[in-house]
Amino acid sequence: MKSHRRVFATILALAIIAGTAVAAKAQQASPVDLVDALNAVFGKHAGARAAHTKGICLTGMFTPSADAPKLSKAPHFAKPVPIIARFSLGGGNPNAPDSAQDNVRGFAIKFDLGDGASTDLVTISAPVFFAATPAQFVAFLQAVGSGDQDKIKAFFAAHPETTRQNAWLTSHPVPASYAGVDYWGVHAFTFTNADGKASLVKYKLVPEAGELGLTPEEAKAKGPDFYAEELKERLAKGPAVFDLTAIMGKTGDQTSDPTQRWDGEDNRPTTMLGKISIEAIAPQATCDAFSFLPGNVVDGIAGPTDDPIFAIRTPAYIVSLTRRQTP
Repeated sequence: MKSHRRVFATILALAIIAGTAVAAKAQQASPVDLVDALNAVFGKHAGARAAHTKGICLTGMFTPSADAPKLSKAPHFAKPVPIIARFSLGGGNPNAPDSAQDNVRGFAIKFDLGDGASTDLVTISAPVFFAATPAQFVAFLQAVGSGDQDKIKAFFAAHPETTRQNAWLTSHPVPASYAGVDYWGVHAFTFTNADGKASLVKYKLVPEAGELGLTPEEAKAKGPDFYAEELKERLAKGPAVFDLTAIMGKTGDQTSDPTQRWDGEDNRPTTMLGKISIEAIAPQATCDAFSFLPGNVVDGIAGPTDDPIFAIRTPAYIVSLTRRQTP
């Protein structure tokens, strides 16, 4: 427990430094601003996350592939490790309907490295994020939250990159299960192996069950809360397994804007990193005790240094964690 607290304290200190640096740049938005903007749109819900509020806590295992250590010396690529994970719906509404086509699904994973150490992977069911900078994140929420259709249209016209995630979601079926949709890490990471060789990658999780989709009408007929029961029934038959893959980058690929995909990304070579096996539903309190932090990486994995959204996400999540744990 003490080791875990030391790790968290270190992450918190680094997150505050990163968040302060981001706010000092042209983005003009701090981690607190992001959480405040989410609360302004979705309300404050005691003890709940500001974003991805509705979710299901899980436990399982990660088993690395033989190729994973060739790309990265990260400790969880060297041996199987337990995981705590969480499926969720985007936004801050604790009663968000599972049937919504235009809402992103989330899949966050905490790899237990032993002795209180961990590393996290945070993914969503779209290959792009909805904002390129913290200021745009806040402005997006302010525009959408206003309910003013003219203001919303003007914002999207001025910032077409903020429409890419929604366009992706609405052009694909409603996921019939959290275990039946692809998930992406959206940010670019640099892997380094034991020989010092660096590789640029993006994460993608592919369900072994395949992509399971519903029409909007089929999803609506299932009601607003069908994911939990579907997952319970699925896990009663066996684990929900995902292939964790690395989409391979190349020289010249941009790393600063998570609203953009790489050229030909869907046809890029990929490397199998291992298998995520979701084995059981865990008490909500298990996941409520911490946050899954995009910036909680380990030796052998580095996040992008020029992506302001990546830089601000971890400190913003910690602001949210602090608020929900404060009576």
